[in-house]
Amino acid sequence: MTTPDGITVRQARARDEPALAAIEATSWSPMSGFPSVIERDRQRSRVFFSDENPPGIHLVAEMAGTVVGYIRLKPPSPLPENAHVLLIAGIAVQRAARRHGVAGRLIAAAQEYAAAHRAEKLSLRVLGTNQPAIALYESVGFEREGVLRREFRIDGGYVDDVLMAMHLPTSTLRES
Repeated sequence: MTTPDGITVRQARARDEPALAAIEATSWSPMSGFPSVIERDRQRSRVFFSDENPPGIHLVAEMAGTVVGYIRLKPPSPLPENAHVLLIAGIAVQRAARRHGVAGRLIAAAQEYAAAHRAEKLSLRVLGTNQPAIALYESVGFEREGVLRREFRIDGGYVDDVLMAMHLPTSTLRES
């Protein structure tokens, strides 16, 4: 579906891999990601999809027919007791496409995807140093559910892991 701002969001396809790998390679910094993962990803060939992260769990955003971002949605655990939750396990937007509503549109599409898959909650984890991402998540309705203080040590300093979630409307009340 294309929105009035020209952003189209759709399910990822295998042929999107080079574009998504390029976005992944340029989107992360020590403020928003882990240096060990960033370095590992730089050393491997431009592989984006894997058995753990197949095309089917990704939504991609396009502007003027060009892939400019993605969001990865997966169960937070294999437990059936946790099946009502979807985890945003990654979101990235090409630098040139930032501040054009792409991330917000990806999150809105994730809400639609979650509803279609009967999820009641979207959750995510974000580094406390990534204030732009935290502000974006709060602006679209995510709330902080917890903070793991000093959870990571990045570039010689401690970084909090902020847990955030958005509870989605359900059409019927379910028993607790």
